[in-house]
Amino acid sequence: MNPPALALSAHAPDETLALGPQGPVTAARFFADAQSVAEALPASQYVLNTCHDRYLFMVGLGAALLAGRPTLMPSSLAPESVRQLQERYPQLLCLHDGQERPEGLPAWPVAPPAAGAARALQDAPLIEASQVAAIVFTSGTTGAPTAHLKRWGGLCADGEAEARRIGSQGLAIIATVPSQHMYGLESSVMLTLRGGARLWRERPFYPADICAALRAAPGPRMLVTTPFHLGALLAAQVALPSCERLLCSTAPLPVALARRAEAAFGSPLTEIYGCTESGQIATRRPTQDEAWHLLDGVQLDVSAEGAWAHGGHVQIRVKLSDHIEPLDERRFRLGSRHADMVNVAGKRASLSALTAQLLSVEGVTDGCFFLPQNPAAEKQAGVQRLAALVVAAPGMTPERIMGALRQRMDPAFLPRPLLPVPALPRNATGKIVAKEVQALYQTLCQPRAR
Repeated sequence: MNPPALALSAHAPDETLALGPQGPVTAARFFADAQSVAEALPASQYVLNTCHDRYLFMVGLGAALLAGRPTLMPSSLAPESVRQLQERYPQLLCLHDGQERPEGLPAWPVAPPAAGAARALQDAPLIEASQVAAIVFTSGTTGAPTAHLKRWGGLCADGEAEARRIGSQGLAIIATVPSQHMYGLESSVMLTLRGGARLWRERPFYPADICAALRAAPGPRMLVTTPFHLGALLAAQVALPSCERLLCSTAPLPVALARRAEAAFGSPLTEIYGCTESGQIATRRPTQDEAWHLLDGVQLDVSAEGAWAHGGHVQIRVKLSDHIEPLDERRFRLGSRHADMVNVAGKRASLSALTAQLLSVEGVTDGCFFLPQNPAAEKQAGVQRLAALVVAAPGMTPERIMGALRQRMDPAFLPRPLLPVPALPRNATGKIVAKEVQALYQTLCQPRAR
């Protein structure tokens, strides 16, 4: 039996689906806009949706679904990344809203007809559950990005599982993460389309913009963000508007930051665990419980070889990159990533734990530990050494920071060198990109010209 077709949105036609300075948009208008854009699309096999406006991103996604064309969601739009996409995916068309158009790609604006000219479309269009809706790529933070197919039925089940866990019906979602990222797709776009939420069209980044969006959006509100964005927001010491829910993901969230956020907003914070390959699989409230709770239908198989997620919206059996400690059938404790563990002089440590120690030094505003990729230097030294990049307040010299680190960690793990930088290379979700860290390290370590 073929899987059933599923509606483009679970909203009733007269319900509000998107919000913004332009005014509210109903689901009926969304259905009509997606159909109109789909009918006008030029020939292509795949689309790349770069729309910054979240409503126009949803229109572009819906149009691509109706036209039977998968939406590519790469981790980077750098020229070389786009060139590789064109080689791998022929007849690639860029859907845009005028803000970002990669060079060398045929482009098509997502421009629905004016409100008065839009035809009525009361019934939600249906999409086959087995249809490939998106091809998403890993972030490349730990190596080369890889592609993963996401079918419409799986994405719908994903959004519905999160909606049941969070209780998203009627929430106005303000998100700092892009729609093109797996977390942004799940927790802003799909949580709206399948969870009854209303999506704020803009993507605020700076603290003042986030606060302005929270003030403008009608309640109840939920801020969908990352540890990096959340930390910057709290550090700005601005007056925070009310926000009924907080959602955080993409990187380990320090419990101290979660406590500060809940105190500042007076609302609960939920953290999501998952990866591009599987999508989200578990949640927790870190201020109340260190255990992660699996989403409905998702199961874990754990053995000496690792942990695999499957079931529910997870469309294939996925091996996880982290150490998983099962507590019972539905709960687990999370350890460090396998790739995060390093061995220095016979001693093992987690890079994320070392980075946490660095960030705990007063006056350090950002930083990271990493393992330099420099085989010649390793051979000469006879032992692998760690390095660190650090962003610090004025007056915090590398010597002062090293002195503080000596009080916090085994000497074998002290960074050699510790390099001050004005900012770390982060992507749109606040993740540090490994290859850019290595490139920056090589540049900083080059002998200076005389």
